[in-house]
Amino acid sequence: MQLSGNLLIGRQSVFGGNGTIHAVHASTGAAIEPAFGGATLDDLDRACALAWAAFDTYRETGPDVRARFLETIAQKIVDIGDDLIERCMAESGLPRTRLEGERGRTVGQLRMFADVVRDGDYIGARVDPAQPERKPLPRVDLRLRHIGLGPVAVFGASNFPLAFSVAGGDTASALAAGCPVIVKAHSAHPGTSELVGRAIQQAVVDCALPEGTFSLLFDSGRDVGQGLIKDHRIKAAGFTGSRGGGMALMQLAVARPEPIPVYAEMSSINPVLLFPHALKNRGETIAGAFVSSLVLGAGQFCTNPGLVFAVDGPELDAFIRAAAAAVENTAAQTMLTPGIRRAYENAVERTGAQEAVTTAARGLDPTAGHQGRSALFVTSAEAFRGNPALQEETFGASSLIVRVPTLDVMLELIESLEGQLTSALHIDEADYADARRMLPALERRTGRILVNGFGTGVEVGHAMVHGGPYPSTADGRSTSVGSLAIHRFLRPVSYQDLPEALLPDALKRDNPLGLNRRIDGKLRLAT
Repeated sequence: MQLSGNLLIGRQSVFGGNGTIHAVHASTGAAIEPAFGGATLDDLDRACALAWAAFDTYRETGPDVRARFLETIAQKIVDIGDDLIERCMAESGLPRTRLEGERGRTVGQLRMFADVVRDGDYIGARVDPAQPERKPLPRVDLRLRHIGLGPVAVFGASNFPLAFSVAGGDTASALAAGCPVIVKAHSAHPGTSELVGRAIQQAVVDCALPEGTFSLLFDSGRDVGQGLIKDHRIKAAGFTGSRGGGMALMQLAVARPEPIPVYAEMSSINPVLLFPHALKNRGETIAGAFVSSLVLGAGQFCTNPGLVFAVDGPELDAFIRAAAAAVENTAAQTMLTPGIRRAYENAVERTGAQEAVTTAARGLDPTAGHQGRSALFVTSAEAFRGNPALQEETFGASSLIVRVPTLDVMLELIESLEGQLTSALHIDEADYADARRMLPALERRTGRILVNGFGTGVEVGHAMVHGGPYPSTADGRSTSVGSLAIHRFLRPVSYQDLPEALLPDALKRDNPLGLNRRIDGKLRLAT
């Protein structure tokens, strides 16, 4: 499929006039054609104007219309076929099987949100009928529903060029909520972004939706990304990336005359807790699974296990030997971009140079350019406690094992951690009482707690939380994966004494949408 390098602004396809960017082959560093034109501020203004003009119409589309739109996007992504996978492999360095799985996840979450829209529970319809005879004062008629916030800016992620980018979870959940979306494509995979963007653009046309329901912009610098956050017509943003990038967007958002929420996923080291009985009985098995999770995707997941706590002793020594042997046999892997690879190697070098940190193992040497070697480090509880740098995320296949003298010290160190996306407990039944002591501290710091597994592998479902306290995310009350993600882009509106003719369908007396509703606080299921 021929790429144009064009911006997609509503139904238009135009080449941006603010410089150009090229994709870079992840393995070689060579530029990949074509050039992509960076958006000007006028392009940005046009996209925002179209999104704002589309908002009131799009947010009132019926459940079937909006669900069919999401399903149409999903099918059109499938219809791109192998062109999408091959372009994405070149731009990201990720293997075919990983990207085919990611495409399946992308399509699956679009279809999941179509079901969420048809179900209608996200609307949260509530009705408190008038009670004119109530004493001492009559009660007014009150009705409530949730509506979309407004146009949403979505920033494509480097490490998930499909599932967290142009048609990823932020876009899917915002569109499901009734919000037009403007995507700022990630500069590392512009070709992948254009292919998926075209699929959404054509779905807008096929479903006869307002032109501004979707736009895709490329940015040759930072003007467009910053401009999106500052534009008064943008009412929320979704971001997956570094803490520095997320914080910069959050600062721009709060500095606006009308501050907006930025749902930023930023930084997590995902602690793993090895409890004594599990470590004694299954230490070598756990070590193998740990290293497999650590090196998955060259460690470029936000949920890779970057920290391990375990009580010092011969069982931990055996675990470290087994993990080190596994790391030493791991092949170097191509990282997403040459810049990410350089940043990773610099971070590994800094960790190894820290006082009281020893290097337990490094992976096999690179066989090609821009490959990262996995790394495993060991330190003491005392050194970890006194060095905040050891809590910083390293984006890549690097992890730190901390020898703790007792479980009480382990709990103390957990209490010192920043917010995390995941925490993993490896326990046998004899460890349950000790694990129970840790749970309150983990609940305060973690979005997802798992047992005898690792955080890599985020299921897209209704009970998933992919979020956590700051700095893992900007707002720990939300999730960026799963059906609850739609609530990030909704707000409640209450209607008092509106005539039946003016009420939205979700709140009319005969319930034309067939919604489950709360009447006087009691759930009434649709019949």
